[in-house]
Amino acid sequence: MLSFTVLFLLGLLAMSVTAAATVGVLGLALSELFSPLPLSNAIGELAWGSSAEFLLVAIPLYVLMGELLVCSGIAGRMYGAVSKWVSWLPGGLMNANIGASALFSATSGSSVATAATISTLALPEQRKAGYSAPLFLGSIAAGGTLGILIPPSINMIVFALIANVSVPKLYLAATVPALILTSMFVLVIVGIGVLRPGVTGKPVEVTWRERLESLPHLLPPLAIFVLVIGVIYSGIATASESAALGVIAALGLAWSKKALNLTTLRHAFESTMRTTGMIILITLSAFFLNFVLSSIGLTTELVDFVVGLQLSPMGTMLALIAFYILLGCFMDTLAMMVMTAPLTVPIVVAMGFDPIWFGVMLILLCEMGQLTPPFGINLFVVQSIRAEGKFIDVIIGALPFCLALLLMLGLLLVLPQIALWLPTQFSVS
Repeated sequence: MLSFTVLFLLGLLAMSVTAAATVGVLGLALSELFSPLPLSNAIGELAWGSSAEFLLVAIPLYVLMGELLVCSGIAGRMYGAVSKWVSWLPGGLMNANIGASALFSATSGSSVATAATISTLALPEQRKAGYSAPLFLGSIAAGGTLGILIPPSINMIVFALIANVSVPKLYLAATVPALILTSMFVLVIVGIGVLRPGVTGKPVEVTWRERLESLPHLLPPLAIFVLVIGVIYSGIATASESAALGVIAALGLAWSKKALNLTTLRHAFESTMRTTGMIILITLSAFFLNFVLSSIGLTTELVDFVVGLQLSPMGTMLALIAFYILLGCFMDTLAMMVMTAPLTVPIVVAMGFDPIWFGVMLILLCEMGQLTPPFGINLFVVQSIRAEGKFIDVIIGALPFCLALLLMLGLLLVLPQIALWLPTQFSVS
């Protein structure tokens, strides 16, 4: 049964079947072949029950919040403000790419949206300032990956539903690793800028007056992040309710900037519906697959198989990391997480690892998948918006940031308290 599942899954991937269809078809095939009962009869009830999950409401709301900031031009002004504050660092605007990505991630929850937004804003500056194309493009692609690590992250909500863990605790666990990883990305750029000044373009002179004048464009997105996350940990609102507050704040901010009109709302709603439809379809398919796997006993069989290998817990974790890095080269990261988490979470728990900690590790591995060729989604996003030059430039530019991600994974393996310390300081559920 286990070998059939692996071969069938690989076959669907080789045929380039879409993520949601792959998950659903795999569930149907396993049901027909290995279950004495027609499990497919439960699809309607599962779809209704899982789609009625209150936590799922947060997904379209977080997406809409980010889209409103983009369509109203607030994200563009934020990028300009960040670039003024980090212009003194070696690497200049490349550090702005990381900083602006981190800020936008804190209000969008989407990696692709972050990479697309920062690409649109930054690429014209790269051409004017004479930056080395590979590293500049790589900094945008890497910064975009922060969208699924920095709260509020849509991928974390999906993982929490699959693994039955607390979203607030997962957000807390990701906070310190997100800050460390953002700093690592900046250090990569600064280090290369010091060693090879020629790749960092012309220095931009910015006065303190210009920096202070840019603060009104920088503080509002930060205020939205503090609002969204603050009400969760103060116990005032749930994750879904805080997302609704974030949308209201984004609407108010767009209105205050005289950017709230029918065109802005139409673009924001259309983009939100497209993105949400994709995520929800994958998620509902995953709930059916989870139901089938538990019903036919495949999850138990897989755990027994891994335990039977008699690897140490650390050996098992290293094998899982290698598996995810390889899989991330060929699969969409959300689909990869949805398909594999039902199988790997029981193994991780059986080995004595904390599922919250593993959630952060899995998100980092998904980030790696967004940067690794041949199918790293952020690489394609940056290249498609660039619309010129060679794709290999983006791949080469992303490699130093992949090394930073590997180092972050190593730190979490050796020091799991990097992720687990903050959740123990707050009594959240």
